[in-house]
Amino acid sequence: MDGLRQQIEEAVGFLRKSYSETPRIGMILGTGLGDLAEQIETVAEVPYADIPHFPTSTVESHRGQLACGTLGGVPVVAMEGRFHYYEGYSLSEVTFPVRVMQALGAEILIVTNAAGGMNPLYELADIVLVEDHINLMPDNPLRGVNDDSLGPRFPDMSEPYDYELLSKAVTTARRTGTPFQKGVFVAVPGPNLETRAEYRMLRNMGADLVGMSTVPEVIVAAHAGMKVLTCSVITDICLPDALEPVAIEKILEVAAEGGQRLSHLLAELIPTL
Repeated sequence: MDGLRQQIEEAVGFLRKSYSETPRIGMILGTGLGDLAEQIETVAEVPYADIPHFPTSTVESHRGQLACGTLGGVPVVAMEGRFHYYEGYSLSEVTFPVRVMQALGAEILIVTNAAGGMNPLYELADIVLVEDHINLMPDNPLRGVNDDSLGPRFPDMSEPYDYELLSKAVTTARRTGTPFQKGVFVAVPGPNLETRAEYRMLRNMGADLVGMSTVPEVIVAAHAGMKVLTCSVITDICLPDALEPVAIEKILEVAAEGGQRLSHLLAELIPTL
């Protein structure tokens, strides 16, 4: 873990050359959140490839840079694109940017993602505020020797998604007339989508929506003492008895539509945090 701390310090030291502010909020912007990224008054835009020890995104729809600046007057650092286990990275590598954003000073982590909807009440492009999660990833980003200076050996997960942040998101959505749902997110490794039987199993386990990201980052944020808000956009409907083949092009189209709604909601919410 000494190596991890050194890597964090090296990444932070590099970023400090072009960004001297202390961010209040770190953001992970998933597919379809380009509108929100464009609203950031940037001081620095740093490609992942330039930041020491950062992985590089292999997902075509992700820009692959860290945007540092303000949004609604609030200092933020935002990942324009994330990393995934299915890309071949370890979960320690996937979650490294969360460590860096926390070390820069971020106290809050806002995570967004595109997800499949298994709740029959969900519709395409719906915004879902995540209340809890189920972790089916085959590894854990905290596995190995623990550095107590980064967080506790056994972090509590009774409230991984901060109730106060969730309440403020609900209030903002109602104030702005933004339709939303609530739900339980389940993380799977990917990259393939699920079979009918798997969707049925996940739904019976208590999950409302499914994706291939987010939970590892939330675990590390909890370990680091950050407050977390997670918002998903439903990009495909995953009802096992009415399942249809999914085209990635259609997912990206729906993600852009839902992303516009979510960008508006977060732009209204962030100044209140």
